[in-house]
Amino acid sequence: MRRLAPMLLAALAVLAAACEKKTQPAPSGEGGPQAAQGQEAAGGAPVDANTILLGVVGSLTGGQATFGISTRNGIELAVKEANAAGGVKGKKLAVRVYDNQSKPEEAAQAATRLITQDKVVIVLGDVASSNSLAMAEKAQAAGVPMITPSSTNPTVTEKGDYIFRVCFIDPFQGFVMAKFARENLKLDKVAVLQDNKSAYSIGLADVFNRKFTELGGKVTAVESYSQGDTDYRAQLTAIRKSQPEGIYVPGYYSEVGIIARQAREVGLKVPLMGGDGWDSEKLFELGGSAIEGGYFSNHYSPDNPDPRVQKFIADYKAAYGAVPDALAALGYDAARVAIAALERAKDLSGPAVRDAIAQTKDFPGVAGTVTLDANRNAVKSAVVLKVEDGKTQYVTTINP
Repeated sequence: MRRLAPMLLAALAVLAAACEKKTQPAPSGEGGPQAAQGQEAAGGAPVDANTILLGVVGSLTGGQATFGISTRNGIELAVKEANAAGGVKGKKLAVRVYDNQSKPEEAAQAATRLITQDKVVIVLGDVASSNSLAMAEKAQAAGVPMITPSSTNPTVTEKGDYIFRVCFIDPFQGFVMAKFARENLKLDKVAVLQDNKSAYSIGLADVFNRKFTELGGKVTAVESYSQGDTDYRAQLTAIRKSQPEGIYVPGYYSEVGIIARQAREVGLKVPLMGGDGWDSEKLFELGGSAIEGGYFSNHYSPDNPDPRVQKFIADYKAAYGAVPDALAALGYDAARVAIAALERAKDLSGPAVRDAIAQTKDFPGVAGTVTLDANRNAVKSAVVLKVEDGKTQYVTTINP
């Protein structure tokens, strides 16, 4: 037994180190926290009594990494601006960021750690609805308010009265593209290719199918794939046989770009349509010329001349060297809604902060004016963008 003890202790030490590494904040650099005024970058280090800690969970690595990085950057920018203006209630703001690796189980663990160990007053995140659903259960049970910047599946906020969002929801987004397909593109027949493991994709597809049919169109085929697949030719060939005039692909950029290329390979020349999951620079790298002429619904357009939007774009470019996408804009708006609520709240307890967030009305966001309804969802318009010449072009705005 004595001879086995050192080996056992060594094994336990390795296991403990592995567990600790798994839940650490993302490292500095690509996908990790970056130095920003007011950000708490030290993993797990306590903050002092003069600091208000916000928690952030995002997909900083994995299949939706560009979503998480953009969102985190937008949140950081909002916190930096708030601290430069004096902070909240005489205190500075800090954020602690954890990477969920684009996995729901990791998102749930990260949310739990933020709530139980870091003692954050608000949780911000995620983008993917499946991840936010896993986080929402933890936040609701603990009575800690959570704001998702861009999870559009309706069931996220249905988890409870502590869960909010600053984006529109899938029933509206699905309606937007159904209406656009029928009335703007004048399409009579459309096929659908959905991700059957994504709550986001299934929700959008269901609404699109119903609304497009109600508007007098016909859905010629519904085919499915699973996130991470690389060969979609069988589904696309079946879709081609149904002779659609367009294809609705409500997935994420990581698959949509490849789907676009393979659609052209099997002879499908019709326009592709989708949702805000397309919004990434990686879409153009993955899809190349095959994605040209596609359309997707989104939360904002960098072409918006509003001075508030253009200032945000200029500040973001100065900080991160890129034009912000919609995920960055929504991260920025979510953080600003949270900060405004902290200012209004009578104290920093969960119920007080929850009540203050629920009062959000006519908030001037860069991705649209935010008013939260009785179900804690944002009521706002959507834009439709066209992929043209390797970038997006604003086409139209569709209101609720």
